Amino acid sequence: MEIKMHPRGMAFLIFCLGSGFVSVVYLNRGDWTFLWMYREKSQEIPISKNQTEHWLTNWFNCSARPEVSTLTDWSAPIVWDSTFKRSVLEDYYSKRKVTVGLTVFAIGKYLDKYLKTFLISADNFFMVGHKVIFYVMVDDLSKMPLIELGPLRTFKVFQVNKESRWQDISMMRMKTIGDLIESHIKYEVDFMFCMDVDQVFQSDYGLETLDESVAQLQAWFYKADKEKFTYERDPQSTAYIPSMQGDYYYHAAVFGGTPLRVFNLTRECYEGIIKDKERNTEAIWHDESHLNKYYFINKPTKLLSPEYCWDYKIGKNSDIKNVKLSWMPKEYGEVRSNS
Repeated sequence: MEIKMHPRGMAFLIFCLGSGFVSVVYLNRGDWTFLWMYREKSQEIPISKNQTEHWLTNWFNCSARPEVSTLTDWSAPIVWDSTFKRSVLEDYYSKRKVTVGLTVFAIGKYLDKYLKTFLISADNFFMVGHKVIFYVMVDDLSKMPLIELGPLRTFKVFQVNKESRWQDISMMRMKTIGDLIESHIKYEVDFMFCMDVDQVFQSDYGLETLDESVAQLQAWFYKADKEKFTYERDPQSTAYIPSMQGDYYYHAAVFGGTPLRVFNLTRECYEGIIKDKERNTEAIWHDESHLNKYYFINKPTKLLSPEYCWDYKIGKNSDIKNVKLSWMPKEYGEVRSNS
């Protein structure tokens, strides 16, 4: 292990891990004990059915937004602005001193174009007032932006291999996240999110999003009929969902939950991707197709409205009161190069 100092007072540790990871841990001033702080984070916060029902009564007000759907057929809340009581949530989680993880991949041109903006906005708006660990996966450690984080926030940076096709980068992240949960995350956080880097936080993204299994409604499809969903329709694929079946179309740009539930999701998606490769097939929307199949079988315990991942290209929409996270302009011709 090696310790280096940055001129601005930021230190970072460099050490090698198994499975081909090289890790760089950034420490801000005052954070020198963080490696020991999280060693007891091996038990997940239990969430029972009775507890969920209790919380729906106390923190969630489904009648606050009558113009939109706020509850699924299986009684999972769909979180919109004004449907939650922030003070109740803060009181509950402050007593439990939760730590939340956020994983993000920045590979190739995505690293140069999006990562700094994503991290700065996350530092400002993601789980403000609570411990956060940013797990950043890059293919070039030398390009990792040095950002001075706010209190209770820490980087862990991992070097990963760059796949030859952007499609494989997207799909193989499921394996990488699963491996990281096993080696690090399950010991360090109570809840976690996995997000795409080409997004920017715009307002408080807080405790109302935490739950055992959290899915994001895709902004373009949240009001669409089932037959319009772009599920995988080829029966040869493990991601196949028959026509007229399914509940919602979920966006792979945001998903989360407890480390155990996210591990189960990533493992099942990865195994489905590998089986498809063996059959010489590939799901239409890659890892997102497999994620939708997973949630079709394993219902999420909480859904996030499009306010938590909005695309301004959709235009004016009266349902969207407070955008928490928005898509950055999709310049695929520039950043998605298979060369």
